Amino acid sequence: MTDVLEEDTLGPIPGVKYPVKVQYCGNCSMPLEYCEYYPDQEGCNKWLEKHLPEKFAALGVSKTTGDEKDVNEGDDDAKKRQKRGGKGMVKAKKKEAEVEKQIILSIAPRGKKKSVTVVQGLRTCGIDLKVASKFFGQKFACGASITGDDEIVIQGDFKDDLFDLIPEKWPDIDEDWIEDIGTKKRT
Repeated sequence: MTDVLEEDTLGPIPGVKYPVKVQYCGNCSMPLEYCEYYPDQEGCNKWLEKHLPEKFAALGVSKTTGDEKDVNEGDDDAKKRQKRGGKGMVKAKKKEAEVEKQIILSIAPRGKKKSVTVVQGLRTCGIDLKVASKFFGQKFACGASITGDDEIVIQGDFKDDLFDLIPEKWPDIDEDWIEDIGTKKRT
C-alpha cells in the first residue's frame, strides 16, 4: 500500500516553471495546442506564424494542414462536417434557384363540421413561416402552425380573408400569385 509511484504524487512537476502561463491564439481564442482541432486551422496557422513565429516553429506545424490522405479523399466532407471544439464556422448560404412565386390556398376538412385553411408557397416569396404563422394566429384568434416544408395550417376557414390580408401585410406579393384550389384532402 505504501508503494506510490512518483507520477501519482501531488505537487509541482520538476522542470516546470510556476505559475504556468498559457498563450492563446488570436484567431480561435483557444490555447495554441488546440488550434489543430479548430475548423479554421489554416487561419490559426497564419496568425501563429505572423505573431508568434517561435511558437509556430516549436509546435512543428507544417504548411499542409491535416493528413494528406484526408485532404485528398474528401475535401468537401471536411468542410461540411463540424469538428469538435472551438467556435462553429459560419457557412455561407447557398442561393436557391429562382422559383416561381406562387401561394396556394386550400381548405381541408377536419372532423365532421370543422375545417382548416392550408397556405402553401409563402417561402417562395421570401416570407418567414414562423412570422407568418404567428401573424395569422393573432389576426384570426385561432391556432396556426407550420406543418410541412412550406406549409402553414390555420384552424378555421379563412381562405377568403387571406386573399386581401397577404398582399396587405406583405406589399411585395402580387395578388396574381395567390391561387385558390378549393377543397383538398390533407395527407
